[in-house]
Amino acid sequence: MGEKIVRIKGLDGANVEFVDKMIGQGGMKDVYFSPDRSYVVAFFRDNQDATSKERLKSIVGTYRERIINQIGGEYWKNLYCWAYDIVEHNGRTGVVAPVYNKVFFFEHGSKNNDFLNIKGKEKEGKWFASASNQNRFLDPRERGNWLSYFRVCILVSRAVRRLHAAGLAHSDLSYKNVLVDPAGGNAAIIDIDGLVVPGKFPPDVVGTPDFIAPEVLQTSHLKVGDPNKNLPRIETDRHALAVLIYMYLLYRHPLRGKKVFDADPQKDELLGMGEKALFIEHPTDASNRPNIQDVKPASLPWADVTKVPYTVCGPYLRTLFDRAFIEGLHDPSKRPTAEEWEQGLIRTVDLMQPCQNSSCDQKWYVFDNTLKPSCPFCKAVYKGQLPVLNLYSSYGKGKFLPDNHRLMVYNNQYLYQWHVNRRVAPNEKLTDDQKKPVGYFVLQNGKWAFVNQKLSKMRDLTDNKEIPINSMVEITDGKKILLTDEDGGRLLLVQMVSG
Repeated sequence: MGEKIVRIKGLDGANVEFVDKMIGQGGMKDVYFSPDRSYVVAFFRDNQDATSKERLKSIVGTYRERIINQIGGEYWKNLYCWAYDIVEHNGRTGVVAPVYNKVFFFEHGSKNNDFLNIKGKEKEGKWFASASNQNRFLDPRERGNWLSYFRVCILVSRAVRRLHAAGLAHSDLSYKNVLVDPAGGNAAIIDIDGLVVPGKFPPDVVGTPDFIAPEVLQTSHLKVGDPNKNLPRIETDRHALAVLIYMYLLYRHPLRGKKVFDADPQKDELLGMGEKALFIEHPTDASNRPNIQDVKPASLPWADVTKVPYTVCGPYLRTLFDRAFIEGLHDPSKRPTAEEWEQGLIRTVDLMQPCQNSSCDQKWYVFDNTLKPSCPFCKAVYKGQLPVLNLYSSYGKGKFLPDNHRLMVYNNQYLYQWHVNRRVAPNEKLTDDQKKPVGYFVLQNGKWAFVNQKLSKMRDLTDNKEIPINSMVEITDGKKILLTDEDGGRLLLVQMVSG
């Protein structure tokens, strides 16, 4: 017998078809494929009242129109799996959404010829946010390297930033609702139909354990409608985003340490993740450090905060983690915004170096601003001369101010427009031309040089001469290079570090 195909009409009158065979279940919905598998229809198990339906209509209508259907919408289409229609069938309400991009399904799956049988299944973030899961289960080809997790985190931050700019909160940001592809550096936010719409509609969910903000857990016992009850909103998303970033970069949870708050496991969980939540790497209170004797060997060295402290993520992220898990843990107003995370991650990528040890698991590390840089993961010490470029921006004729932005150089590294002018940001607004490199760095016979491919007004200020297109300039200690004389243009000051 062939598959039974159900044909119904969407909210806007469009034909919707699905195969009458459930392919999966989420926390709140049952999911069915379209006959050609280009979209899914997900039916809510619970009855959706008039308020919930209004919320869904605004998500698939007004907000989708503003974000996905405007100029630049193609970019956002790849970062969300955004529902685009609503259906009713047999008394149940459902949403129609595109199928996830194929990069978010496991190509190789687990180790030993996919012994867990996850090949073809979706790449939930939980597989990648735990050192134990990665080490014990995943095929190495699925795991990516440390730099690829930074790329994933930049995309997640950017997608959350766009939601928040529209006044929306996701309400359930977690590794269940963020699909990641570390091997390719891709990410997408799903379950968009759970968005908190401003001013009108309360969320249907409070979040996923591990990612619920402390103030939400702390008042979770209060009834809906109680003015003291904290519900998911933009500030609670900021907590969840910080947890996600911490877990994707350090493969452990920022609040789950050894401290026991109550003999009753349920009360202990409520206190430890709510009212009494304490950062495991708090600089002045070490009482919640993980107990290394209690962790699985496969979680090491990541579970040992003395071996891989959060400071390996560099100065920009250290400041943001402090704000998220110390100052802002119990004060939502002090949490970093998604945009601040996006900027901090981008600047940190500019501080990264490829590890010279070819067998290093992580392949990349963040320059630690020392005279003897070394990889914190495999301990390989950098050998040779390493150029560090300090970026200064022009503010009117001849006036340059430091950007608090440095660029580490490595062989065959590219320079881009966003390095050349502070007015260009590496985000969704980049034009195709701005995505192209303007030049690259090269190490030849022990000497560093920059090859100018596209910059027509580049000057060596130290030797007071032009650097024409298709020529190169040697990179030496103290060298000053003006990339462009435009307003906002950058000046590079070279500092050489010897390994």
